[in-house]
Amino acid sequence: MARKEPLLSALKGGVLRLREGGGPCTDTSPHLTSLCQLLESILRKGLQQPAWGFRRRDYWHWLEQLPTGTSGGPTPLSASIQQAGSCQGVRTAQGRGRHFLRLALQRKVLAAAVQQLAQTPRLLEFYDPVSSILGNEDLLEPFLSLLLVMTEMDFSLDLQNCSFLDESWLLPVCITYETVPCRALGMVLRYVDGRVFVTEVLPESQAEVDEVVLAGDILDEINGCSLRNAYNGQAGAMLQKLKGQPLSFRLLRWRWHDGEVYEPLLPYLKVLKEKEPQFQLQRGPRHRSEGEPWGLHGGRLLYNLRYLGQTSVGKCGGKEVLDRAIPTVLERHAAAREVLFDVKEAEVLIREKPSSKLLCRYPYPTISCVGRCMDSSNVFAFCVAASPESPDRSTFDCLVFASSSEQECEEIIRRIAAGFKHTEWFV
Repeated sequence: MARKEPLLSALKGGVLRLREGGGPCTDTSPHLTSLCQLLESILRKGLQQPAWGFRRRDYWHWLEQLPTGTSGGPTPLSASIQQAGSCQGVRTAQGRGRHFLRLALQRKVLAAAVQQLAQTPRLLEFYDPVSSILGNEDLLEPFLSLLLVMTEMDFSLDLQNCSFLDESWLLPVCITYETVPCRALGMVLRYVDGRVFVTEVLPESQAEVDEVVLAGDILDEINGCSLRNAYNGQAGAMLQKLKGQPLSFRLLRWRWHDGEVYEPLLPYLKVLKEKEPQFQLQRGPRHRSEGEPWGLHGGRLLYNLRYLGQTSVGKCGGKEVLDRAIPTVLERHAAAREVLFDVKEAEVLIREKPSSKLLCRYPYPTISCVGRCMDSSNVFAFCVAASPESPDRSTFDCLVFASSSEQECEEIIRRIAAGFKHTEWFV
């Protein structure tokens, strides 16, 4: 008669709780972390250690030795093992094992890995047949049954968010920050134990205009290149090589989902504070004030504006045309259209307010000028190339908007102007 195994009972309960949630299991699912911890405990239970002081074994060490399968090409299982083994975001056997478990849940290959272990005697010897689950035939069968149930569940995980798996199952909030080519981003960086921290966002810089990066965040990748375990100056050297090119950063937020400091960061922040006593975590963009009448779409704050219309201004798109273009639009007295106005890192997006449907997008290189109507303090306009793909024959259109206040109007003008000012040298 098989002994009762508390870990299997707990895993069964964890699987049931996840299934009750309905829909795909994501990184924000409340029971995901505990499920992963249970799987890891089962894979470690009864794992025998070498007698002569060689490296300490973890479950990753048998995973990476599993047979690769047939000669017909990589299987989903072997591809997952290879991806975990070559991932630059993790550095330890624990991190690689955890990264594999997340890959395996999403790709439904964990049961296949355990079945392959059971058919490989030399690897099965890693486990004590008395105290383990994987080395005990009576316990292995119910464990495999639970894994097969999990293959029927859908997981939708951010598999790139892995660079804290060496330390914790708790993962940080991870975002992508894309910005235009510019002379200097305006981020002050400090290296702490292989992590690249942003310690300051400089005033009037591209990073401040973009309103994404905050002091305390970590640069995890630049254009797909990992900065995990970075040496001093590595990020700066990469940015120098990429000068004049669009940039894509993977950022790890210092603030977790609950608004508090992401707990695994605390030891790093302590060291950072010792190195830079003046360092402070930045809770929001410097110039954003409370109570601004912005909308919300996909986690981004947008301006609520009225689109008053547009007019063609011919082949000249300089600021001088605004003095006649804005009155021309206002004199038509056309019905205003409520829109959401998004000044992004590389472009301006305009959405229909009721539906959030995208109406148009204007990359900064297509914007030739922006300015305000002197007779009406809350009206502004900007000119765009009507045919940017044919610059020699292009004409310009002037788009006119009304904001809720003079302050908001000036804010939008400043942000748009900063956007194309940072790119004009490159265009």
